[in-house]
Amino acid sequence: MPTRSEDFSGLTVAIVTPFREGQVDIETLQRNVEFQIAAGTTCLCPTGTTGECPTLSHPEHERVIAAVVEAANHRAKVMAGTGSNSTEEALRLTRWAAKRGADAALVVAPYYNKPTQEGFFQHYKALAEAVEIPICVYNIPGRTGKNIEADTIVRMAELPNITMVKEASGAMDAASQIIAKTDLTLLSGDDSLTLPLMALGARGVVSVVGNIVPKDVIAMIAAFNAANLKEAQRLHFKLFPLCRDMLGLSTNPIPIKAAMKMLGRDTGDLRMPLTRLTTDEQAKLRKTLSDYGLL
Repeated sequence: MPTRSEDFSGLTVAIVTPFREGQVDIETLQRNVEFQIAAGTTCLCPTGTTGECPTLSHPEHERVIAAVVEAANHRAKVMAGTGSNSTEEALRLTRWAAKRGADAALVVAPYYNKPTQEGFFQHYKALAEAVEIPICVYNIPGRTGKNIEADTIVRMAELPNITMVKEASGAMDAASQIIAKTDLTLLSGDDSLTLPLMALGARGVVSVVGNIVPKDVIAMIAAFNAANLKEAQRLHFKLFPLCRDMLGLSTNPIPIKAAMKMLGRDTGDLRMPLTRLTTDEQAKLRKTLSDYGLL
């Protein structure tokens, strides 16, 4: 059974999935892994929301996880996105990721079918009892249609292998309750809330903006951990406009892929039904990148 440790604290980057002519671009994906490792990123998360997992076929989903595990080669941890609205499918994919060498699984709350709180608990219990790698419960009601209540997550903390929660509900009270009543490693699921959540006891972030400025996110986390609050606040406010655009300008991962292209790291197409930024949105994003000093 994995220990509830700080192994997954710090920066985890939810990496994008590059596409070329309708196919997964493995070469670009693995270059992105090298970029992250060179920056000091400690964990990579493929096939999450940012990786457009809902549009990946099952073979593609597996191929992306395998390619990231291979490229990371134990130089960074890999927390593979293995969630589904079907418990059976989530179980199959989580088992596959564990067998293929993933260090942990990010399991989003079952979406669309809106389980009861007991349904949420039983879903994660089935996974926790069947695999040995750590599982990160991913709570993002804005995407899934229903919130995993803090009481339910507290209950899940007693399960073997449930060691982390990615909290993306925006509810600071829920995060406080989880941190106060469990020894789960809580990770921010919103870049703009990383510092506020760390003030409560969160240990890091699963980041979108880390795709382009991982060193700054790492520096902010390090400053806070070193009790240099002034520097952590400076970096938070520097990052804030960029974080806002990545999740507020359009649906994730539309803005982050556009930003990477503007910065010379073109990751190719989006998969339908996602579409590109409008001309006005591109202009706003370009200004944010320029103001940040990236252009």
